[in-house]
Amino acid sequence: MSIVIINNLGQYNHRISRTLKYLDIENSLISNQTSLEDIEAMNPSGIILGGGPSIEQIGSCREIILNMDVPILGICLGHQIIAEAFGGKTTSADIESYAQIELNILKQEGIFEGVGDSLKVWASHKDEVVELPDEFEILANSSYCDVEAIKHKSKPIYGIQFHPEVQHTPRGGEIFTNFNNICEDY
Repeated sequence: MSIVIINNLGQYNHRISRTLKYLDIENSLISNQTSLEDIEAMNPSGIILGGGPSIEQIGSCREIILNMDVPILGICLGHQIIAEAFGGKTTSADIESYAQIELNILKQEGIFEGVGDSLKVWASHKDEVVELPDEFEILANSSYCDVEAIKHKSKPIYGIQFHPEVQHTPRGGEIFTNFNNICEDY
């Protein structure tokens, strides 16, 4: 079994796949137009929803989030799709930013297991989650955004506003390793 990465047409989706390969994590990068049935037939151990330019071009992502019983990690747009699928709200950020920022880790668990109280990350703040779904809790915030990382309260579903796959997130590999461990234990 491997992790399936849903390509939402973002510039870093191929980088996610390469980073997982560097970490010896088996993965497949597939189109966001792939049907839920075809993804289920792949029997993935987990799903990563990659970033992209527009929430209007997300293909089968909502259906995947609401129907797959595997760990899910949403990155950037994937994070926003998760929030909206469960009834949250996203909007354009007050301050658009594409830079390395300092993340405040509020809960060192799950994908943040063992990373400490803060983490330097590369974040893209054009759109952001502004209303959290009831079933979710905030795992991290920053001075730029109140909702940098979320987790479903009872399911292994995570969303992060930042990009762990780029070199400007020096410890991003730990996020992916932690996610892979969650997938293997599920």
